[in-house]
Amino acid sequence: MGIDVAAVREDFPALADGTAFFDGPGGTQTPRQVAGAVADAMCSGVSNRGTVTAAEHRAEAAVRDGRQAMADLLGCDPRGVVFARSATQATYDVSRALAKEWAPGDEVVVTRLDHDSNIRPWVQAAEAAGAAVRWAGFDPESGELTVDHVRAALGPRTRLVAVTGASNVLGTRPDLPALAEAVHEAGALLYVDGVHLTPHAPVDLAALGADFFMCSPYKFLGPHHGVLAASPALLEPLSPDKLLPSADEVPERFELGTLPYELLAGTTAAVDYLASLASIAPDRRTRVLESMRALERHEAALFARLLDGLARIEGLRLYGAPERRTPTAYFTVGGVPGRAVHEQLARRGVNAPASHFYALEASRHLGLGDAGAVRAGLAPYTNADDVDRLLDGLAEIAAAAQR
Repeated sequence: MGIDVAAVREDFPALADGTAFFDGPGGTQTPRQVAGAVADAMCSGVSNRGTVTAAEHRAEAAVRDGRQAMADLLGCDPRGVVFARSATQATYDVSRALAKEWAPGDEVVVTRLDHDSNIRPWVQAAEAAGAAVRWAGFDPESGELTVDHVRAALGPRTRLVAVTGASNVLGTRPDLPALAEAVHEAGALLYVDGVHLTPHAPVDLAALGADFFMCSPYKFLGPHHGVLAASPALLEPLSPDKLLPSADEVPERFELGTLPYELLAGTTAAVDYLASLASIAPDRRTRVLESMRALERHEAALFARLLDGLARIEGLRLYGAPERRTPTAYFTVGGVPGRAVHEQLARRGVNAPASHFYALEASRHLGLGDAGAVRAGLAPYTNADDVDRLLDGLAEIAAAAQR
């Protein structure tokens, strides 16, 4: 089966006004099935989790179903799925818990390619523990982050390497299995920011070699919160700061306060929606894998159309040309400030913002400073007409700038 984009678009109320959304890397639009699941959860009788009343059972089911849905999406054990307010918050929580065992002389490796949410928590945790921070660069021309880049930063006291599964600005997809092998040979843990990878490719934690994997449902058609996945055995020795009466079990030990049951219901619906894109297999994990592979093929073809069009626009500069990437383009248009490009496209009903998008180190490494560039990313609801409208708008902006 392939992706029926026309049918998909019918499920997204936000598309009714004709806007072409290329801002999916910052958060996708939401299908009515997900919004309906959130509304149903909020309108049903729900209370704190328990085993007595129907309301308590509904809350328990929302959590249980959400963990299983994310396990099916990521190919992991549901007992290792942790829900958080955001990916940033969960990374801070894990970094602080791990840093309790770090000492002066230990080292942590971060990369210039990453979103700051997978850099600053580790830098700050290392500083608090007296550990050193080592940086892995990337090739600013190709946008590639290689095993050699990371291996050069590894040492005998490396405790953890934090790396992106896909750059949220360049789309670069590092070779995670090869990185994991190098990191584990050094005796360190691998923490993967999968926020930008998960919406665009099938994920299997064991195959990737990630010890910790972070993602955000609102990047793949779901509600706003974060999800951390890891082996329960890896989480068990960690002692995050928590309230005395709160649960000591994993994964509840890492979940501070009452969980947002309506958002978990929406997350389950988002996974179900993704799984239905191109598969009718009997089990959800198989549906997820088949649908995400189909989505990957579809987006690759549409992205090729976008890249071909961008290459034809005089004065437009595209940053990075990684061999494996998500459908994400990062570019400047002549001497036109990124904000102005963003505004002019918006007047044409095309949403493609400009910024460093919290990949501040990457933006600086690319020579773009703190201003960054324009970013355009594809989503399951993007079609060829959207791409052509973006290209037409950029061509007009570039032509006007040269006059």
